[in-house]
Amino acid sequence: MKQLRIDFVSDVVCPWCAVGLAALESALERLAGEVQAEIHVRPFELNPDMAAEGEAIDEHLQRKYGGAPEQFAAVRRTLAERGAAVGFSFGERTRIWNTFDAHRLLHGASLQGRGLELKRALLAAYHGEGRNPGDHAELVRIATSVGLDAAWAAALLASDEHAEAVRTEEQRWLALGIHSVPAVVVNERHLISGGQPPEVFEQALREIAAEG
Repeated sequence: MKQLRIDFVSDVVCPWCAVGLAALESALERLAGEVQAEIHVRPFELNPDMAAEGEAIDEHLQRKYGGAPEQFAAVRRTLAERGAAVGFSFGERTRIWNTFDAHRLLHGASLQGRGLELKRALLAAYHGEGRNPGDHAELVRIATSVGLDAAWAAALLASDEHAEAVRTEEQRWLALGIHSVPAVVVNERHLISGGQPPEVFEQALREIAAEG
């Protein structure tokens, strides 16, 4: 069986990252017996300068990308359809928040081998329930939901632990040319960009595995 290393570069508040991770894992299920992959979650901030209080999501999208409310609604419908196809449920999201502390917590969880589990839970909490991934109490609750220790999570968030490591990692991906997410980097050489359908991930991973 071919072993692959996958770096999944993403942000918690990126809806296409939620779709992309679910689709990637679906593709890997289809490739069971052919390919075995180790997924490492990597940080990327869509809005590194976002204030702690966050911003109304429609105002944020209008300011950042332009466009009309009906366009945003159409994208949400597409996301809901694409999410449902891979088992991810989108709920109501009215605000977008700063995610730096979520990435610090993810870094710490990854050191315990629990980063992917926490990433799934954070994506579901924000995109499915509209919970604030910048709020420390929420982050502790989400961490404990995947079996992480509440006291450990609270202490990490109350400090600046892993702040330098996260910033260094973010700059590394930017320097490598990653400017949009999700970015799926396979064996540190192959890039698959965007929230692709499972069949696209499946074909790409099979081709990469066949290269030997």
